[in-house]
Parts: sequence; structure tokens; C-alpha cells
Amino acid sequence: MAGGPKKCWPLIGFSLICLKMVASAKTAPEIPTIDQAYSKISNSITVEWTTVPGATSYLLTAEDGDTVIETMVANSPGTVRGLKAATLYQITIRSISATGKSQPSPPKQAKTVLAAPILEVSSPSPDSILVQWEAVYMAIAFSVSIMRANGLGRIWKENTTNISLTFTSLEAGTLYTIKAYAWNANGIPGDDSICNQRTSPRAPANIQVSFDSGALRASVSWAPTEGAFNYTVMALSDSSELSCHTSLSACTISSLQCGTEYLISVLASNDAGSSKSTSAEALKTVACAPGRVTIREDPPGHLSVAWSNVDLGDYYVVFVKSDDGLEVHCNTSLTQCNFLSQCGFTYFISVFAYNKAGQSPLGDVFNYTTAPCCPTDINPVLVSSDRVEIVWSPVRGAELYETTAVDGFTVVECNDTAPACTLSALECDTKYDITVYSFSEARGRNMSCTSRFITTAPCSPEIKNVSKDAFSTINVHWRSTNNDATYTVTAQGEMGLFWCSSTGQSCAMAGLPCGSVFSITAVAETQAGRSLPSYSVPLETVPCCPAGLTVTQVTQSVINVSWTIGTGAQTYVTVLESHTGQSKCLTHQTQCLLGCISCGVNYTVALQAISATGLTADCTYQSYSSSACCPLGVKLYRLGPNGIRIHWQAPRGSANYSTDLYGSKGIFTCAPSAGLSFCDVTKIPCGDVYTVMVSPIAETGLKLTFCPKKIYSVTCSGSTLGMVETSFAKRRKYFFNYCMREFGISYIALSLNPQEQFCFLTSKVDEFLLMETPVRGRTTAPADSTLTAQPRSRSGRESPCSRACRHRRARPVSGGRATELLSPW
Repeated sequence: MAGGPKKCWPLIGFSLICLKMVASAKTAPEIPTIDQAYSKISNSITVEWTTVPGATSYLLTAEDGDTVIETMVANSPGTVRGLKAATLYQITIRSISATGKSQPSPPKQAKTVLAAPILEVSSPSPDSILVQWEAVYMAIAFSVSIMRANGLGRIWKENTTNISLTFTSLEAGTLYTIKAYAWNANGIPGDDSICNQRTSPRAPANIQVSFDSGALRASVSWAPTEGAFNYTVMALSDSSELSCHTSLSACTISSLQCGTEYLISVLASNDAGSSKSTSAEALKTVACAPGRVTIREDPPGHLSVAWSNVDLGDYYVVFVKSDDGLEVHCNTSLTQCNFLSQCGFTYFISVFAYNKAGQSPLGDVFNYTTAPCCPTDINPVLVSSDRVEIVWSPVRGAELYETTAVDGFTVVECNDTAPACTLSALECDTKYDITVYSFSEARGRNMSCTSRFITTAPCSPEIKNVSKDAFSTINVHWRSTNNDATYTVTAQGEMGLFWCSSTGQSCAMAGLPCGSVFSITAVAETQAGRSLPSYSVPLETVPCCPAGLTVTQVTQSVINVSWTIGTGAQTYVTVLESHTGQSKCLTHQTQCLLGCISCGVNYTVALQAISATGLTADCTYQSYSSSACCPLGVKLYRLGPNGIRIHWQAPRGSANYSTDLYGSKGIFTCAPSAGLSFCDVTKIPCGDVYTVMVSPIAETGLKLTFCPKKIYSVTCSGSTLGMVETSFAKRRKYFFNYCMREFGISYIALSLNPQEQFCFLTSKVDEFLLMETPVRGRTTAPADSTLTAQPRSRSGRESPCSRACRHRRARPVSGGRATELLSPW
């Protein structure tokens, strides 16, 4: 290394000589002279020289044999930096101007001072500071001084050859300034090393500890300590260590453990370190919540609460709060408490331990639900043969009701949340042991509920037979297995309701109306209730006989029987019976015509009313006497100019008759005396055609009008229109023609021959009687003459219907001068 620089020195000198020779022509600056060179800082040397005219700057060079350091400065003094401490340097200087650079000055030696010691300071105690440093090159001693950083107070200075020094009797928590430097063998001090150090604080005093049992935390406070930046509170137990840090004079330690004893201490600290811990304060926390809590209800209505013992617990309090808000508690130093309880309640149970620190934390809250209450007011609202519906008041604590009905080995159940139950599929007339159990999810079924007996309604009877006796009494027979039952049989129909009752197996009903349809049912009844009605059995009573029956003579051999409607009857059979025979008819109507009736005969009248199903009612009525027979041989005889005798032949039996003559001039009636067969009519106008009817009188006084009528012409005596005399000995035969009714007829023409006609007004063409009239004065008609009846129109012209007429021979009538003309067919 040395050789290197040394070899360079000649080359460097040759260059300088050359430069000088070149610059001589330009006047290079003068070479400065170093006045002195010294070192005040271990990494620099300061050089002083005489100023060179014309120089604008100077180049300082420091060489220690290994390195060369150059520094450009403007004027004297100048300092070369970046040097090594305690090192000998050869210093040269050159002046520089615009014309060039001068030659180096003669060298001058200077040595840098010692380096400053590197201090390590600490405060091992509140009243001392320990200063330590490493050895300094070329140092033989050290000088260390200390004073308060604020400049107040005295300065302590110590010289030592050691590399550490302790200053004592200092003020705690105070900031000090420490200055240290090294000496070399020449007594020249080196660089200063200055640092600040604060003494550690003293331990805090007047410590106060308060405990929050609810939050399990401790609040610690103390008097502030001089120079303390921060404080640390320590809580130590056998199993844990807790702390809190603060710059204030109070701190809270959280998360303390229950049932634990802690030692509380406070440390003050600053940048120098921490104080010693204060004398610890003892803190006992609250006891932990008791564990292993057991709750029993034995017997029902009594709760027993037990728990395990806990550390630091002086006594215990158990709180029991029911779900209705009522709360009770007990204090004890033992580990068990007893309480009264009620059914259907949920109790919330908490156990706390207490000591001087307060109440233990809240542990588990236990809820205990007692068995639900049992229903007590079980009422059957419906009891039938196979079903029982019961209701009860809701009970406390019941979430579900389980109802059972037990009959021997048969069990019927129903479960429901509602306070009602319908037990179905039961046996009729059976006694059941019914229990309603209350159920809760927490406690299950309350097995202490009592039962009650309920008997189902009786079984429905079964009608086996319905019969009717000779007195129209309905007898109903049934079969049933009920005990002590009363049976009611009803007949329901359109005519109303009829019933009978019995405790046996039959009963009778009378007075059911005829012609009705009934539904027969039977019901059993016991103290338990009524059974369902039996299956109905239809019953039809015989039809009612018609209330009224009327017999009316229509003709001599035909009568009309009519009657009122018989309720329930659909068909009627009418029978008239006498010694002469029987007349019968079958009809759906309420009347019937019976023929072949003999006149003047007494008949028995019977009627059968028959229903649609064939039930028959035999109805009897009063006997009926048919009308008297119509008289025979009705004849007319003249009695003087204005009198007529009507004569007839009375048939068998005695009867009264009435005679009526109908003419254009009036109606004439006569009634003969009893037993006579003729009747005289006086003051009858002649010259008219009369319709003659002889009628028998019925027992009721009514005149029967079904006998045949005859027409006679009565002439006036002494007139040209005299009565024709007929000689019956000659047995003359007369004919008359009857025209069919093809036109409205106003006149009838009579003639002895087709050329001679006499017209007579008449209102009937069905049947009529004609008195013979004289034809042109002749009183006797020729044997070959005929009576012709021809229709004529109202205009008098002959109608063409004469060819349609048919002939009927007249029969001579004996006696008198009257001639009978037979009625037409």
C-alpha cells in the first residue's frame, strides 16, 4: 500500500514542474504557506494560511499514507472533513486562480482528536443513571458529566478510565443530559458524546381498588408519579394474569374470573423503564354462580332446588319466578331450598352466591314446568248411541288433551288441543270410564287426573212386526238389548203423529186415520239419552169409506150411484143386491151407472174402497128402493068440451103418480088420489096438441121424468075441425111418415093421401101423438089413405127429405073417439 503512493510522488513532481514551466509564461499563483493545522473534531482538520493574492480558491489535501482526501475551500481557514479519528495526517495546500494552480505548500502534520465514545445509558433505579460505552481508540481516560436537561441544578462530572459510570442520588423521573469524551495521552480531549436520559419513575402510591361485581371488573386508581409516561396495572391469581395500561391515573381490569382472589399492583413506566411494583392489594371477586342445579317436584306441589357449593360463597339466594310474574326467593347458607308450586306453571329458577364483593354472575336460568292441571268440569254435551261429546274448561299448562274411554279391554282415544272431544265408534248402552288427561311437551301426561263414568245412549230397537187386530189397533213388536229402557213408537204421516210407549218389547196404537200412509219408528230412551230411531217400517191403513153416497134413478132400469172421495181409495166396487138379483160395477171414478134394476124393488147398497196396494174397506149404506114402474096403457078420454081424463094401467106394487100435459097454451098437472090409476084435467083448451107424461112419485117426493111421453091432438067439439072417429071394427090402418132430422122442422104435414095435407106446429119430432083430423068434411078415412109427416121449410115449401122418410104402421086404440098414434122410434 505504502509503496503505491510513494512510487507516485516522482511522477507527480515531474508533472508539476512541467506545468510550472508552461504556466510561467502565464504567471501562476503563489504557493501558500500553512500557518497552522489542528483538529477539534475527530473527523476533520482545520488549516490556517496566509492569503495568496490573485487566488480564487484553495485546494487542501490530507494524506495518512493510505488515503488522500482533498477539499476545495474559498479562503482561510479551511477544514478537511471525512478523516479518521486519532490519525496523523500530512496537510498541504495549493492556491488556485484563473491562470492556474500553484505548487503544494510545504506539508504540515496534524492529528485528528479522539472519537466520541458511543454511550449506552439507562436508569436502573428511580435515583440513578448508568452510563456505559465502548473503548475509544487511543483513549487513556474519559470524562463524563451529567446535569438536568432543563439546566437547573448542579452538574456532576466524573473522570474515569473505565468504560462505565453510575450517577446516583438523582431525582426520579427526571430528564438528564449526559456528556462524555475521551482523553489521549497528550491530554487532548476527543469529540463529545451527548445524550438525554430520564430516570425511571417511582412506584405509584395511594392505590385504590373498586370492584364491579356485575361486570366482573376492577377499577384501580393511584396518585400520579413524577416522570411516568404510562402505568401498568397487574392482577395476578393462581391461574391467570390480567393487566391494563394507561397514561392516566386510573385503569380498569376487565374479564376477571368469579370466585378468584387477585393481587393488584401498579407499575409506572417511562422511556427509562418501569418502577418497581407497589405492594399488592388483595381483591376477592364475587363467587361463581352455583352449578349442578337440580330441580325436583316431589310430591306434586313442592319444588326442591339443590346446587353445588362454590368458592368464596358466603351464602346463597334462590329466586323462583312463575310465568304469571309472581316471584319468591329464599336465603340460605346451605345448598338446598324448598318452594310450593302449582300445576300448569312454568317456573324460572336462578341461584346466586353472595360474598362481600356482591352477587355472583347470573348462571343458567332453569325453567321447570309443573304438570298441567287436570280438567275438573267434564260435561257431556251430547250422548248418543255410538258417540259422546264432552267439553271442559281449558286448564293451565295443557298443550294437548288426551281423552280415553275404557270399557273392559276396549279403549277409545281422541287427542285434541281444544277443550272438547268427540268419542265415536262407541258401543250403545255401555258404561265407559272416561278420563281426560292434560298433556304438555315439557311434562308429558298428567297421570293424576281423575275419571268419570258416562253411559252411552241406548241401542236402536229393531222393529220386527207391525200388525192390525180386528179392532183396527196397530200392534208394533221390536227387539232390543237395552237395560231399563223406555220405548216410544211413533207413526208419522200426513194426518199427524201418533205414538205409544212401553218398557217391554211391544205396544199398541189405536185411532190411526183411514186412508193414510205412516212411517213407523221406535226409539229407546234411558237416563243416558235417546237412541237413534229404528229403521222405519211403512204402514198403510185401509182406505176411508166415502162419507156420502147418493143413488139417483136415471131410467126405470138404470140408476146412477155417486159418492164422495174416500181418502186412500183408488178403485171402487159398487154392489146393489136384492132378491131379484145383483148389479155390480168397478170404477176409478166417484160414480157408476148400474143397469138391470127392477123397478119398485128394495136393494141393499154396498161399496168397497180399494187402495193402490189392494187394501180394501167394506162400506155399507142404507138400503135403496128403486122407483115405481112407469104406467102402461096411457089413454086420453074427453070429458065434455073442456075436460080430459088420463087413464093408465098401474104396475105391481102401490105407487103414487103425477100427470102432466104440455101444450102451447100451458101446462096442466093433476095428481090422482092414492090408489087410483086415472086423473082428470078440467078446463083444458081444445084445438091444441099436448104432450102427455104420467110419472111415478119417488119416496123423496121427487117426480121421476124418465117415463115415455105421448102426443095427442085435442079438437074442439062442434067445429069443422072435429075429432076423427075411428072404427076399430074395420081395423083400418093408418100410416104416417117420419122424416129424419136433416133440417130444422117447424111444421108437420098430415094427409089422407099425398095430395091433401094439414100442417101442425110442433117443437118435437122425436116422438109425438097426432089426433086424427077431418079431411074435407070426411069423418072416416078411406082404407088406403095414409098419414104423411113431411118436413117443410119456414117458407112453406116441401123439403126434399120426404123420400128419406120411413113408414111405421099405426096401431088402433080401443075405447072412445080418440085415436092413438104411436110414438116414433
